[in-house]
Amino acid sequence: MPDPYGHDVLAADPHATRRRRVEAVTADAGLVVECADTGWCGAVVGTEKGADGWAVVLEDRHGVRRPFLLRPAAFLLDGEHVTLVRPASAPAGAARTASGSIAVVGQRAQVARASRIWVEGLHDAELVEKVWGADLRAEGVVVEPLHGADDLIDRVSGFGPGPGRRLGVLLDHLVPGSKESRLAEEVRRRHGGHVVVLGHPYVDVWQAIRPQVLGIAAWPVVPPGRPWKQGVLAALGRPHTTDADVAAGWRWLIGHVRTYADLEPSLLGRVEELIDAVTAP
Repeated sequence: MPDPYGHDVLAADPHATRRRRVEAVTADAGLVVECADTGWCGAVVGTEKGADGWAVVLEDRHGVRRPFLLRPAAFLLDGEHVTLVRPASAPAGAARTASGSIAVVGQRAQVARASRIWVEGLHDAELVEKVWGADLRAEGVVVEPLHGADDLIDRVSGFGPGPGRRLGVLLDHLVPGSKESRLAEEVRRRHGGHVVVLGHPYVDVWQAIRPQVLGIAAWPVVPPGRPWKQGVLAALGRPHTTDADVAAGWRWLIGHVRTYADLEPSLLGRVEELIDAVTAP
C-alpha cells in the first residue's frame, strides 16, 4: 500500500533535541560581548595565549580587563551564543603598541605635560614604561618613581596639584587597612579632584606579572619575616642573596613581559585610569 505521508514516520525521533548552530565571530578589537558563564560584559581589547590555551581579553566600562578562554559557545552577542575566534591577521597599517593601542607610525614624542604619574619604585616605572611607554610619549606624560610612599603627603603638597597640573599616583598593596590606603585617603581629602591615587593589591609590582608567563601556576608564598623579593627568587631557583641578585632577578622577570597580556588585569585597569586622569581635557 502506498505511504500517504511519503516517508517513514518512525525514521526520526520526534523528541530528539535539535542542535542550534552557533555562529563563529572574529574577536575584533572593540566588539562588545558577554561571558555566558559569569555575565562579565566588555569590549575586546586583544587575545593572549596562556597555560590553558588562547583567551580573549575583555575590558568593562570601568576600564578593568579580564581574560576569558576561547571556548565554543562561551559568549553572548546581542543575546545569542557565539564562538569567538582569533583574528586571522591584523589589518595592514594597524600595528599595535605593547599596551594594545593602535601605533601611529612616525609619531614624535610630545612635549612633557605639567601633569605627572608617580609610581612607588624603579621597577614599577620600568614595567609601566615597557608596556605603556609609546602611549605615554604620545601623550607627553612623564612617569616618576617615588622610591617609597612614606612621604607621599608631603611630596604631593610640594608638587602643587591643580587645574592643568594633575597628578596620578600608583601604589603597591592598596588594600583596606594598609598604610598605603591611609595615605591615599589623606591625599584625596587634601587635594580633591586634582590628584588620583590608585593601586594594585600586590605586595610588590613583581606580582603584577602573570605567573603563567614565567611558566609557573602561581607566585611563591614567602614566609613572614623574610625579605619578599629574595624569598621569591629563592623559590624560583634564582640567585637571591645580594642586591645584584635582586636586580638581575628583576631583569629576568621583566624580560618575560612583551605586551599588556602578560600583566594582571588589576594593574592594567589602574594604569589606564591614571593615564586618562592626567590627560583628560
